[in-house]
Amino acid sequence: MNIRALDLQDDGRTPPASGLLEIVQRGLRAQPKRLPSWLFYDAQGSALFEQICEQPEYYLTRCEIALLQVHAASIADRLGVDVRLVEYGSGSATKTRLLLGHMASPVSYVPVEISPEPLQQSVRRMGESFPQLPVQPLCADFTRPLRLPIPPRAPRRTVIYFPGSTIGNFTPREAVTLLRKMRGEMGENGGILIGVDLKKDVAAIEAAYNDAAGVTAAFTLNLLARLNRELGSDFHLAAFRHRAHYNALAGRIETSLVSQREQKVRLGRAQVAFGEGEAVRVEISCKYSPEDFASLAAKAGLEVLRVWVDPERMFSVQYLARAGSVAR
Repeated sequence: MNIRALDLQDDGRTPPASGLLEIVQRGLRAQPKRLPSWLFYDAQGSALFEQICEQPEYYLTRCEIALLQVHAASIADRLGVDVRLVEYGSGSATKTRLLLGHMASPVSYVPVEISPEPLQQSVRRMGESFPQLPVQPLCADFTRPLRLPIPPRAPRRTVIYFPGSTIGNFTPREAVTLLRKMRGEMGENGGILIGVDLKKDVAAIEAAYNDAAGVTAAFTLNLLARLNRELGSDFHLAAFRHRAHYNALAGRIETSLVSQREQKVRLGRAQVAFGEGEAVRVEISCKYSPEDFASLAAKAGLEVLRVWVDPERMFSVQYLARAGSVAR
């Protein structure tokens, strides 16, 4: 590997504690209350998410890995040679290693991850699997403008890789904004390789976010534990419960933290009141039909060129380019 394992570029955009307090206070003053889902991903939250991916109900990771095991060579062939691969929210990069194993002479791999610890771990693992691959990690919030590192040589194209179903965590309007941002960062000849969860049986969807072992509930409640650790707030975790249900009209899972009683929580110098049964929205996860997602991409000036699905036809990976582009 062409870098030291801990040589992480930080773009300086991870919010300081004072900024975090302002974000949380603003969200909990809103009606209805809400908190951004990126708050899940401190070191403990990232570890819990890895456990979620191993739960039998969580079909998303299983289906995406099955898809890559069948189609990684075809996907790599579609991306072409001399690609710079930029991964948003890289996490453990397990799926990325499956893809990189089939890619021809990649120029570099740029994992973008907001949490330093998982980023460091994935860089180490990538170095063990691909010792000749230039890795240029970037500790950053991928939803904000990125200063991508200068590649070691000129790539034929830059591909933004966004695996998992994270695009579903954004409202359709937010997703269009993010796709437009990707369109700018990939350049004129670039592409986007993105995981998109498909609409399916509601029971299967809801079970994925309410696993029997309670790992997803622990993951959701860890958000409050993080605020206690980093902001000195006094959330009582036992006074809140995890709730995730599918809103069929909106086509999405809605995850909330629900107050079990009337209570007040200290947050900075203020207190926040919660009513019994009051919910704090912490995440959505939109599900799409192929036609839905093609329409969404078009609003961002993008065109879906290829769709791969897993053997169970529950999950898709899609390749997008600029609408009307000759880079096909």
